Amino acid sequence: MMTAFEMWSYLCSVMAGLMLAWPMLKRYFPPQLSMQLEAYALKAVGQVYPYVRIKFPEIAGQRLERCEAYTAIQNYLSASASAKAKWLKAESIKDSRSLVLSMDENDQVVDEFEGVKLWWSAGLDFSQRSLSPWSQSSEERRFYKLSFHRSHRDLVMGSYIEHVLEKGKAVAADNRQLKLFTNNPGSDSHYHKATKWSYTAFKHPATFDTLAMEPNKKTEIMSDLLKFQQGKEYYERIGKAWKRGYLLYGPPGTGKSTMIAAMANFLNYDVYDVELTTVKDNSEMRKLLIDTSEKAIVVIEDIDCSLDLTGQRKTKKQEKEDDEEKADPIKKMLKGGEESKESKVTLSGLLNFIDGLWSACRGERIIVFTTNFIEKLDPALIRRGRMDKHIKMSYCGFESFKLLARNYLGVESHPLFERVRRLLEETEMTPADVAENLMPKSDDEDEEACLEGLIKALEKAKEDARKKSEEEEEEEKAAAAEAEATAARAIAEEEGQRTLSEGEQENGRTGSASC
Repeated sequence: MMTAFEMWSYLCSVMAGLMLAWPMLKRYFPPQLSMQLEAYALKAVGQVYPYVRIKFPEIAGQRLERCEAYTAIQNYLSASASAKAKWLKAESIKDSRSLVLSMDENDQVVDEFEGVKLWWSAGLDFSQRSLSPWSQSSEERRFYKLSFHRSHRDLVMGSYIEHVLEKGKAVAADNRQLKLFTNNPGSDSHYHKATKWSYTAFKHPATFDTLAMEPNKKTEIMSDLLKFQQGKEYYERIGKAWKRGYLLYGPPGTGKSTMIAAMANFLNYDVYDVELTTVKDNSEMRKLLIDTSEKAIVVIEDIDCSLDLTGQRKTKKQEKEDDEEKADPIKKMLKGGEESKESKVTLSGLLNFIDGLWSACRGERIIVFTTNFIEKLDPALIRRGRMDKHIKMSYCGFESFKLLARNYLGVESHPLFERVRRLLEETEMTPADVAENLMPKSDDEDEEACLEGLIKALEKAKEDARKKSEEEEEEEKAAAAEAEATAARAIAEEEGQRTLSEGEQENGRTGSASC
C-alpha cells in the first residue's frame, strides 16, 4: 500500500508530466475546448496544491520602466538574502551609496511575518523582441515570486505586502546617495529646461560630532530633529503640514552652512538650495516647491541679502515714477526690458511658500533660513509657526574650542588651554577664525605652536577690540561735545534775537513818546 508521501510524489509527477505534454497535445483540440480543459486543469490543481504565488516583474507598463515594487522588494530582501541565500548577486543601483546584495536566480529565501512563513524566490523570463521583419532578439526579464499558503491570503494582501514595500523604501532612503539641488534660472519663451532643479552628489563631511557648538545646544537641536522626523502621526493628529522651519542667525563665520550640512547628514535628507534672485515670480516659486521631494531640507541662505522682503512698500519716488509711466506708455516700454530681468518674488509669495496651502504638497520637509542680521527681517517672516526654531550661531566658546582642538590637533588637553579659555571669555572670535588658527601651517608645526598662534590671534583681536571701543568712545564724546556746542550756539542766537527784538521795541516806544 502506498504511503501519503509516495502518493503525493506520484501525483506531483503525473501533474508535471501533463504540464510538459499539454503544449504539444492542445494543438489537436479546438481552441475553445483547449481553453476549457486548461481551466478545469487549473481548478483541479488548485484543489490539490494549497499554495498561492504572486509574481513581481522588474519591468512593467508600456514604457518598459523599472517597477517600483520590484526595487522595494529587492531592498527589503537584501538583508535576508545576504544572511540566508546561498547564491548572491551584487548590483549597483542608481543613487545608492553602496552595492545591493540580492539572491541570484533560482534561489529561495524564507521570510516570517506574524508567525506565518512565506517564500521568496528570484526568477528570469525570456521574451522575444522583433528588431526587424527577419530578425528577433531575446530579452531577459527578472522577477520576484512570493509563495504562501492560501489560508494566509488576507494577511498577505492586507498587511504583509504593504509592510515589505514600506521597509524596502526605508532601506533605499537610508542607503541612497544624498543630493544637493539648485534651482535653474527662470525659463523664457526661447528656452525651456526639462526640470526646475539641477543636482550633484552631496558629500559634505560635516556632522554634529564635528560641529563646533556647545554640547547642550547640539543635543537640544538633535532631539528636536529626531522628534520631527518621527512625528508623522503627531502632525496628522494636530492638523498641520509635516514640516518645520529653522532660522539660523549670527555673525559670518559662526557655522550656519556647516549646521545645514550636519542636519542633512544626521537626517539623511537631500538639500535644495534656493537662489531667490533667479526666481522670476511667485508662480515659479510654487512650481519649485512642487518639484521638491520628501525627506528634504529647503534652504534660503542670507535671506536678508537675497531680496527686499520687508513688505516691499513703495516709496513716494516709486509711486511718482509709476504715475509717469502710466501717463507715458513709451517710457514704460523702455523700462520694461530692464525690469523683466528682476525677480518679482514678494514677501506674500515667500510666506505662502513657507506655510501657505502649497506648503502641504510634500511631507517630511525642513525649511531653513540663514541671516547675519536678524533685525533686518520682516517680523511676519520669522514668527513662530513659520520659523519654528530660532538658533543663534554665536562666537566660539571654550567647549567649542576643545572640540576644534581635538579635530584639528588631536589633543584633548594642554597647559595652554587655560590661557585660551580666559581670552575667549574676554574677546569674540568666530569658530571659523579659531579653526583657521589651529590648522598647522607646515608639516613641522606641532600642536603647541598652533595653540600659541591662536593665543596671539586672540590677544590681537582683544587689542583691536579695545582700540575700536576707545575710538567709538572718543567719537561719541566728540559727537556729544559737538551737540552741546550746537545747542549752545542755538541758545546764544536765540538770546541775541530776543535782545535785538527788545531793543527794537524800546526804540519804537521812544519814537512814539517824541512825537
